[in-house]
Amino acid sequence: MKQHWRSLVLALCAGTAAIGAGIGAGVGTDSGGESSGDIALTRLPYTPDSGSIAIRCGRLIDGVGDTPLLNQLVIIRDGHIASVAPTDKPPADLPLLALPNHTCLPGLIDTHTHLADSGIDSADVLDILTPEQQLPLSRANARTTLLAGFTSVRDMGSYLAFGVNGIRDRVNAGEEIGPRIQTSAFYLTIPGGGGDTIVPGRAPETIPAVLRAGVARGPEQFAEKARAAIAGGADVIKVIASGAVLAYGGVPGAPEMTREEISAVVREAHAAGLKVAAHAHGAESIKDAILAGADTIEHASLADDEAIRLAAAHGVAFSMDIYDGDYIAEVGRKEGWPEEFVQKGEETTEAQRQVFSAAVTAGVPLIYGTDSAVYPHGWNARQFSYAVARGQSPMAAIQSATSVAARFMGWEGQVGALKPGLLGDLVAVEGDPLADIRRLEQVSLVVKGGHVFKWQETE
Repeated sequence: MKQHWRSLVLALCAGTAAIGAGIGAGVGTDSGGESSGDIALTRLPYTPDSGSIAIRCGRLIDGVGDTPLLNQLVIIRDGHIASVAPTDKPPADLPLLALPNHTCLPGLIDTHTHLADSGIDSADVLDILTPEQQLPLSRANARTTLLAGFTSVRDMGSYLAFGVNGIRDRVNAGEEIGPRIQTSAFYLTIPGGGGDTIVPGRAPETIPAVLRAGVARGPEQFAEKARAAIAGGADVIKVIASGAVLAYGGVPGAPEMTREEISAVVREAHAAGLKVAAHAHGAESIKDAILAGADTIEHASLADDEAIRLAAAHGVAFSMDIYDGDYIAEVGRKEGWPEEFVQKGEETTEAQRQVFSAAVTAGVPLIYGTDSAVYPHGWNARQFSYAVARGQSPMAAIQSATSVAARFMGWEGQVGALKPGLLGDLVAVEGDPLADIRRLEQVSLVVKGGHVFKWQETE
């Protein structure tokens, strides 16, 4: 889903304040009674992926195995996991955080976010999409996302070309707070399609070109746009293969790009070592995208049995935002969203959830993607309970947001698991999320690259 209307929420985070201000740094005590020492929250600016800490976990889900491990000590040195073992002897040179009543997990991953967007209202997108406005907005959303426990994300599009590159680069430099970010530069879409900025009452020729950078027709033009996105620093390429829900005109189930156009984009992206994510609600567009070589299908709301079988056979992942239909229904009418948007949401929500259940049964790879910005940023973990209710086991749901997501992002050697050699990204929740998946909605600890960004002691 994507939107032409949104509010500009300028929630700024002060660069000199402690990260996680208002969330106390703490002193823990392990089961043996030894002092854990002060756990300081990271401050800006900092050197990313350079932190060192020891964390004793009462329970640990490593993101790969199907069985949790008990009483594990995680050692992170210089931003990377050095060891995970059931040792009782922590190193004397590292601060120790003892969490005997918590479950530790890899940093969570959301494969479908929109960090430069925030909500939907009656403000015209064409009046607010400027670089000066987008950086503060994406800064606030990135911070909120990280503190919710999501240490890596794919940003799946901004109408302003390369609108999220700035926050990605500043986070990578340790100048801002946020998750690891893959950006998709801009939407590759047909004129008037689900990724275009055409709105009622506004002539296309009056819209700044930077807001229509990915508009194309035919394989040659789409290949050219893909090359422009790659040259501009895209980490993943996003194509709008079908109509969209939160966009004027178009039908979610109707194809917009042809298979040949998608194939042209895939060839350029794969040659550059980038993956392709295809926004596709309708069955025909899903099948076209899979056969064209797309790596993931976003939404997949109206997939038929053939599309599901094809995805399973080709190992193409579905990233399905099965929570936010409820938010659209509950908030859309109350806040006066365009009736067209709300109606299309109603037409796809339950159908998408049935497809999700069928995909679980068929063995389609499922990666955790929420379409954050349709709902408030920071609520990313609310979708876990929907996934479990619709057929995923709690462990499979967690793996979809850890190792499976990392694999389809091409980051399996960096994040997504608590294994030696990977980056030191870890979150902790009180209790057992396998018994109550909603525990993931309240993370107590967020560590990224060995740096503590959030530590919430419990009573």
